[in-house]
Amino acid sequence: MENQHRKISGYRDLSEDEIALMNEIKALGPQLDAVVEKVIGHLVKQKLAATGDEANRFHLACPERWVAIARTDFQTGLMALTRAVAQPTFF
Repeated sequence: MENQHRKISGYRDLSEDEIALMNEIKALGPQLDAVVEKVIGHLVKQKLAATGDEANRFHLACPERWVAIARTDFQTGLMALTRAVAQPTFF
């Protein structure tokens, strides 16, 4: 396959070190996703088992919101690291 990124404005060729670093960053995605999924599974069990004061605490703590924020922030962080290495010249 030809280097298609050369045909896209704002991209550059990466060095071997940069490619290795990009692959290392990309490998973190599935690992972080697996942890997020474990936390979601834990929350599902916890919510199903919660009664009374514990159910109210769970509701007030909004853990499902926080896991969604974590997922987004992890994705944003990985994209930021990718852009830091790739250094595209576009917005």
